Amino acid sequence: MTSPGSSFSERFGYSAPDAAITVREGAPEVVRVGITQLAYGAELSGKAMRELTCAVLLKRPDPNNWGPENVAREVDDLINDASWYKIYDLAERIHAEIGRHDYTGTRQDDFAARLNQLFRENGIGWQMEDGKIMVRGSEAFALATHDAVETMRAAGTPTAANEVHEALRDISRRPEADVTGAIQHAMAALECVAREVDGSTDTLGSIINRLPLPPPLDGALHRMWGFASQQGRHLEEGRTPQFAEAELVVTVASAVSVYLLRHRARSQSG
Repeated sequence: MTSPGSSFSERFGYSAPDAAITVREGAPEVVRVGITQLAYGAELSGKAMRELTCAVLLKRPDPNNWGPENVAREVDDLINDASWYKIYDLAERIHAEIGRHDYTGTRQDDFAARLNQLFRENGIGWQMEDGKIMVRGSEAFALATHDAVETMRAAGTPTAANEVHEALRDISRRPEADVTGAIQHAMAALECVAREVDGSTDTLGSIINRLPLPPPLDGALHRMWGFASQQGRHLEEGRTPQFAEAELVVTVASAVSVYLLRHRARSQSG
């Protein structure tokens, strides 16, 4: 059910298809303009926007700008010249500020929803979750990580769930993702689950052959364990893991963890 003030496209379910993710370390003009317009749409004044923007950028407001048009122009100039990652910092600050004056209880959610739509339609590899800008990966990445956290918590493995959460935080860091940390935490989550399923304290490399994984998936997991050990623990000079590689490891580790926990649940219920 849509709200009475919803737009035509919202009432009838029209939206542009999600664009392929092409932007991660950047904030193109469409994002800078969009965040500004969404802030004004949430009834933040030009003066409030200038205060927020200057606070994020550690700038002093121009004391010679008094009128609303001049203040708005100053905001635009500040945002246009800001480093890309500061734009996402600003989006978080705007979301928090909206909440301070959101007596309807809807404006924060509306801001986040419209911002995420902007990201999806323009191929931006970020999304807002609970007021924080987090990495937006492939559909498989989103499904695997979400299912992993929920399944791990339900299965009584909070340590593994926390490791996945830390992997997501690392891969979402600005201005540069901690891809090594993401790989380490994702494999640590899988190792926690494997130990729980196996009932041992062995390392994942020793446990894989005892896990209920059909071949050749067990062999593939051995190879991923080797890759993660090399790239996530024993880095070679000049060989830094790529974002896409970290995303793949987090996705696969999360999916395998979910498979193992669900397999155990089925075995116990049977």
